[in-house]
Amino acid sequence: MSSLSTKTSDWKIKLLYDGECPLCVREVNFLKKRDAGRGLVAFVDIADENYNPSANGGVDFETAMGRIHAVLPDGTLVKNVEVFRRIYETLGMGWVYAVTKLPVIGAIADFIYGIWADWRLALTARPNLATVVRERQERAECTERCRID
Repeated sequence: MSSLSTKTSDWKIKLLYDGECPLCVREVNFLKKRDAGRGLVAFVDIADENYNPSANGGVDFETAMGRIHAVLPDGTLVKNVEVFRRIYETLGMGWVYAVTKLPVIGAIADFIYGIWADWRLALTARPNLATVVRERQERAECTERCRID
């Protein structure tokens, strides 16, 4: 199954992840193992050139790169630590993030996640968000302009 396709059947949450981030890919691989082919989590690689925001809650590439997002079957968007909490609950490991349901702990966890998200690209030796977005746009424009018919 392609990283962009999702089974229309039983997924409970659709995770939008950066397939060019080694740490993100490590987490996704762990989650895929825990899902064990059940299809409870649909995994969508936002770095794929064919990523389609309209099929993924309207979350554009830049927004998805800035903070982690997930889409529920009813179209509800979830972001930040709530994404991890929901995915881990879906996979039967809710205890891992259970403490973040407490208001003060949840606010602290979101704050810390925000710092991580702001530094994620630099920590993985990648260009800043503006550069990543610009390079993606340039590739997309070139694909249209540079096509040989």
